[in-house]
Amino acid sequence: MEKISKPTTNIPAFYQMYMDQVPDDGNLIFNLTEILDESKELVNSLPAEKLNYRYAPGKWTIKDILVHLSDCERVIVYRAMRIARNDKTDLPGFDEDLFAANANAGDRELTDIFTELTVVRSASIAFIQTLSDETLDRTGTANNFVLSARLLVNHLYAHHHHHLKVFKERYL
Repeated sequence: MEKISKPTTNIPAFYQMYMDQVPDDGNLIFNLTEILDESKELVNSLPAEKLNYRYAPGKWTIKDILVHLSDCERVIVYRAMRIARNDKTDLPGFDEDLFAANANAGDRELTDIFTELTVVRSASIAFIQTLSDETLDRTGTANNFVLSARLLVNHLYAHHHHHLKVFKERYL
């Protein structure tokens, strides 16, 4: 599929601020690749002590957020796959704080974290490229929200963009 537009209707309120961050160009695959490259360039330019910095007590570090991106991407793509395959099972939410607390991001090398995120992103892109407009527009329920596969795959970019913005505003 060449272009993958973002959804314009049936967007739950919680997701609207994320969808507002997705470019209207339909170049989702390119944008997913570019934002990962931008993140690598930014984070790799930082001194090592910044990688475990918390801008406030209880907030995640840059390493925590990068691992969070991989974790969430896995969950989001799994949800998108179930919905695209026309599975109407009500999919549960997940506790992102529990995941972060148990990911041991602070003990990992940055290269390892980026290798994982790159592989996860590559797998996501490979999956997204198999979807037709029909499968992208299928809906299902995840975490008590009615969502389309189209919304979820666009959310990958939006979620990453949100955290890249947080890096720039809170960590630099």
